[in-house]
Amino acid sequence: MNLRSLMMSTLVVASLLTARTAAAQIDPWEFEVYPYATESRGMIEIETDNAVIANGHSQGGNGTASGTFRSQGLWYSGEAVTYGLTDRIEAAAYLSLAQPSGHGMWWAGDKFRLRGRLFDEEVLPVNLGWYAELEWHKTPQFDDADLELELKPIIEKDFGRLSLIVNPVFEKVLVGDGHNQGFEFGYRNGAYYRWMRSLSPGVEFYGGIGLINDNDPLRQQQHYIFPVVWGKLLGIEYNIGPGFGLTAGSDHVIMKFNLEIERFVGAIFGPSSDRDWFY
Repeated sequence: MNLRSLMMSTLVVASLLTARTAAAQIDPWEFEVYPYATESRGMIEIETDNAVIANGHSQGGNGTASGTFRSQGLWYSGEAVTYGLTDRIEAAAYLSLAQPSGHGMWWAGDKFRLRGRLFDEEVLPVNLGWYAELEWHKTPQFDDADLELELKPIIEKDFGRLSLIVNPVFEKVLVGDGHNQGFEFGYRNGAYYRWMRSLSPGVEFYGGIGLINDNDPLRQQQHYIFPVVWGKLLGIEYNIGPGFGLTAGSDHVIMKFNLEIERFVGAIFGPSSDRDWFY
């Protein structure tokens, strides 16, 4: 094999490895575990979800950074408006912003979602909900995939003051790099203890394994654990805590702080019937 052929082979292999490394990404604009409960009909919620990479990677395409910017020092900020359409379904629109280290704030994309709960609370052994989202990315700075579909069931079970929440994540690239591949699998799970209204502890878990039918090697996957404190002060709900990467492919330390405020603005639709289980 001559030198030129060797160089071309090396570049092809490197590009394939880079593409696979970026497959098991999580959503750094939204370190949030979704509960069974939705916004009440006619309620509006203003929310800001923030994550700062305190100890990340020095090259793009690693850790939470799916594009050309490096994750080290990167600040993700997702601004959302959520509205309760019915007693069981809410709609939301997100503006995704990011400030890479050494740069100003960038517009990174948008998200639109519907989320709902099935049946009333405690009708089933576990409380069930659903979530559907379309996410558009600004490329190539922040992600190689232009448009993605995200689906996830929401499973919650309460044991007295303790709540366990599981959000399995199924994600499919619709437009952009990886559109010809299948679904990726990830998770957003949490355990929360309701101690005081203003201050309660919890722990959250986030991660992704890559394609369902072709998992990434463990060292390339991302898995995180977040000890958090949460509650409501002066009408503002908060969820704050540090996250620690558990694999080589993860960013090492992330600090998240989510804030939200809600109020009633008026209902568009009438109340849901007690006999309905979906809307």
